[in-house]
Formats: sequence, structure tokens, C-alpha cells
Amino acid sequence: MKKVSLLGATGSIGQQTLDVIEQHPEKLQLVAMSIGENVTLGRQIIQKFSPKLVSVKSKETCEKFKSEFSSNIRFVYGDEGLIEVATYDEATIVLNSVVGSVGLLPTLRAIEAKKTIALANKETLVTAGHLVMDAANRNGVPILPVDSEHSAIFQCLQGEKEKNVEKIILTASGGSFRDRTREELENVTIEDALNHPNWSMGAKITIDSATMMNKGLEVIEAHWLFNLPYEQIEVLLHKESIIHSMVEFHDSSVIAQLGTPDMRVPIQYAFSYPDRFPMAASKERLRLWEIGKLHFSKPDFDRFRCLGFAFHAGKTGGTLPTVLNAANEEAVSGFLNGKISFLQIEEIIEGTIEKHDTVQHPSLDIIQEVDQQTRVYVRGLIEKK
Repeated sequence: MKKVSLLGATGSIGQQTLDVIEQHPEKLQLVAMSIGENVTLGRQIIQKFSPKLVSVKSKETCEKFKSEFSSNIRFVYGDEGLIEVATYDEATIVLNSVVGSVGLLPTLRAIEAKKTIALANKETLVTAGHLVMDAANRNGVPILPVDSEHSAIFQCLQGEKEKNVEKIILTASGGSFRDRTREELENVTIEDALNHPNWSMGAKITIDSATMMNKGLEVIEAHWLFNLPYEQIEVLLHKESIIHSMVEFHDSSVIAQLGTPDMRVPIQYAFSYPDRFPMAASKERLRLWEIGKLHFSKPDFDRFRCLGFAFHAGKTGGTLPTVLNAANEEAVSGFLNGKISFLQIEEIIEGTIEKHDTVQHPSLDIIQEVDQQTRVYVRGLIEKK
């Protein structure tokens, strides 16, 4: 029995994680969780799974839940509450599926508490990959990837030697606007951008997919997860999202991991590793003869400019990936709130990373300071626009 702490239970990944836990009650148990704004859904999860520890966003919600539920459930709130869930004594594995850099500190504290990390919060490695991987190595803690692309690479590498890897190839759907020119992006709406052709994801990640920043962040994440230079990481457009990623070896062999676009597979693999749990019989299986054809193309960095920004930030290192991530989060929020246009997202990111003086080998304090300074700067830009 693996006992799970789930950060971000009401989000898209959180909901699919709960589906996996429910499918395997003899193997998985939810013992602690955090929720965000969706209090109604959070209440339903508590009623269904009866976790022992729950973190909520505000003190008000915390007090409300205390009055509603049994004293057998402990309620906490805020940033400290997130850390309590991440380090909960009974938990053996922590699945971090919160969105944004708020996931960094809980991940570091969970590593220090020697919890196995199932990581779906890519910003943790983007903003402070050197600190996270150093802490994981020092504490002997495995970081199990939950992103479908990184899980695919992780699976392809089982039984292989790192020295034999030529390169890893991250596949990308291209997002909501993959078939549109830059001119056609001038007046796209929020609704257009949220209409992803393949995956069911939260709003922020869906917008990141449309700009290809999501893939850019995954490139930086892959650099840290698989200890490879950026010159050995490629991105390939693959609109069907059937091949989730690939590894090419020195002998020219390529191993790929295939499956239907379903996040429950990488979530479940992180829980079952190094074994595999059976998937529910009702799950749609991959039938290649029905798909017929798979399509691939190289990404155009002039068309998908955020992908180029991410490679640049990753290769530069230091605090620049932190700036990239914070600028992107604030710009995407500005777009979702109707304050800027879709193309202004990358305009703001580009200007912000060009302005930044990079600090190499930053401490956690410096990373957090740069993150906050970047956010204040970008919010100011958005208000002016």
C-alpha cells in the first residue's frame, strides 16, 4: 500500500490522480491533500476519500471545514499548509500537481523529509532545477516524472545506460493554434486558446500549450531530470499525441513510448514504478490501425517564439529560467483576464528576459526574490497595456 499526499487535488491532474487511486484501493490510499479555489469540489473529495490532513487556501475556508467535518480530519491553510501536506508523516509518495512556482518550496521540503516525489509541477525544476536535483541526490529521493513526455522518456530509458543516449525527443501537439500563421493569431480569443485538440488540461497549461511555452518549460525540465545538455534535447511536432516522446541511442536505434492521450497512464506509472498496475478495462486502448497515419514536423522557432525563449533561458541558466517562468505566469494570467492579447504574452516575456541581469548558481532566497521582482515588473507592464 502506497500512501499518497496530493498537492492540487481539485486541478485537472489532481482529479485524474484521484481516479487512479480509486481504481486501485488495495494499492493506493489518499492520506493528505491540498485544494485551491474550488472549495465545492474539495468538499466532495474529502467526503469521498476521507484524507487525514487537508490544506486549503484561506483561514476562513479552514475554519469552515473544521466545523463541517469530523475531528479525525486535520485542516491547515496557506503556504505552511501546503508544506504540511508535502511532509505528512504517513505519506510515502507526494504527487505535486499544483500550477506555478508555488510548488517549489513544498517539493524541497518533501525531499528533505525523504518522500518519493511524483512531479507534475514543472515549474519546480524550471525555477530551481539545480537546487531540487542536488537535494534529491543528497537525500537519496527519486523524482518520478508525471508529465506525459517525461514519463515516456523515463519508460524508454528503463534498462538502458545513460552513456548510450544520443538525444531525447520531446513530442508536441502544437496546441490550439498549431495550424495558424502568426498573422492569424492577432485576434484570437481566450475561448479559442482554451480549445485544445487532444488533451484535457487546466487553463494555464492549455494556454502554455498554445504558445508552446509548455514545451519550452518541458525542455528545461528534461535537462534536469535526465542530466542531458540542451544540445541533446529536441522537440518534434506530432499533432496526434500518440507517440509521447522518444529516445535515440548512439547505435541509431530509437525507442518510443506510445499510447492514447490520457494523463492517467503517466500518473499511474509513477505510483506503480518499478512495477505496472493494470489499467481499468473501460479505458480506451491504442488501436493504430484505426488511427492510420501519424504526422511529424520540425517546429518553426519564428512561429513558436516561446520555445526559442525557453532554450535560450535554459542554456543561459542561473536566474533566467526563473524570470522566464514568472513572466510567463503573469502574462498568461493577464491574457486569461482579458488585459492583453494572445501575441502580447510572448512580447512581454521577451522584453522581460532581455532586461534581466542573470545571476549564476542562485540560492533559494535569490530565486524567490527574482521571482517576485519579475512578477511586479510584468504586472506593471500589463497595467500599462
